[in-house]
Amino acid sequence: MLAGLLAGCSSGNDADEGGPAAIDVRIISAFKPGSDQTRFGALEFLGGLELSSDNALLGAVSAIRFRPDHRNFISVLDTGHWLTGAVERDENGRLKGVSDARIMPMIDRYGGTDPGKGGMDAEGLALRGNHVLVSYEQHHRVDAYPDPGFEISPPDGTLPLPIPRWQLRANRSLEALMIAPQSSPLAGGAVIVAEDSLDDEGNMLAAILDGPLQGRFTVRHYGGYDVSDGVFLPDGDLLLLERRFGLIHGLGVRIRRIAGADIKPGAVADGKVIFEASSREQIDNMEGMDVFQAADGSLHLILVSDDNHSILQRSLMLEFKLHDENVLSRN
Repeated sequence: MLAGLLAGCSSGNDADEGGPAAIDVRIISAFKPGSDQTRFGALEFLGGLELSSDNALLGAVSAIRFRPDHRNFISVLDTGHWLTGAVERDENGRLKGVSDARIMPMIDRYGGTDPGKGGMDAEGLALRGNHVLVSYEQHHRVDAYPDPGFEISPPDGTLPLPIPRWQLRANRSLEALMIAPQSSPLAGGAVIVAEDSLDDEGNMLAAILDGPLQGRFTVRHYGGYDVSDGVFLPDGDLLLLERRFGLIHGLGVRIRRIAGADIKPGAVADGKVIFEASSREQIDNMEGMDVFQAADGSLHLILVSDDNHSILQRSLMLEFKLHDENVLSRN
C-alpha cells in the first residue's frame, strides 16, 4: 500500500457513523492528458471520474463489484466500511456521476464495528449467490455476509483458508478475491491471491478456497508489481490488476491475463500483460476492478483507486473496453 509512504498527509477522520454521501465528480475525458489516444494495450479508454465528497468517510476504496444491472455497485473501504451507489451515464453512455451513494460501517462477527485499519481492514470483495464475500488483511480471513442485508448484518460464515496464516504478511495479504464462472473447471469456486505474501521462490501465495479444485497455488511475482484485485472473464480466464510504487519506477499499474486452465492446485500461474500505465496517464493507487458485458456484447472494465484519505491522492473510477488484439508481451 501507499499509506506508509504518505504518512502524515491524511485528511480523513475516525468517524464510524455511516449514512448518505453526496458525491461530486470531475469528468476525465482523456486517459493520457493532452492526447486523443484511446487505445492502451488491449484496453480502450471510455471515460472516467474523479470522486470527492463532503462526507469524510469517502475514500480508501479497496474493491468494487457491480450488480447484474451494471449500474448499482458495492464497494469496500479498508477503513471497515461499505460504499454502495449507482453510476450515472450521459446520452453517449459515458460515465457522468455517482448517485444514491451510502457509506455504512461493516459489522464484525461479534456484532460490533471497528473503524480504521484493525480487525476490519477489508481488501477483496466478491458476490456469489446470496452472499457478499470479503477478504481481510491483518486479521486474515474471508467472511460471508448475507445478501441482501450485508450493510446491517454480521457475517454468517467464514470460508476455509488453506494458506497458513503465519505465511501471510500483516498488511500485504488477502488482497484479491474472485469468483470463477460456474461453467469453468473451478465450478464457481472462490479464488484468493495475496498482495505481497510470497513463497520461497518469490511467488505470490494464492488459493482456490472451495469447489472441486480446492487447494493452493502461486502467481509469479515480478517487475515490482503487487496484485491489488482481479476478476474472471466469462471464458474462465483471470484478469489480475497489479500496481507498484517506488523511487525508480514511480507509480504504475498493469493487468495480466491468466489462462483459466492454469489456475489449479500446485500451479505457478502467469500470463501476458495486456495493459500498462504510469503517472503519465490518469492513474492513482489502483486497487479495484470489475468486469461486465455491455449491451453490444463487449466486455467493459471498471477500475477504482484507493486515495488512502490523502490530500496527495485521488479517488478515481475509470472505464475501459476490453479488446483481444494488441496484447503486450512480458519483458
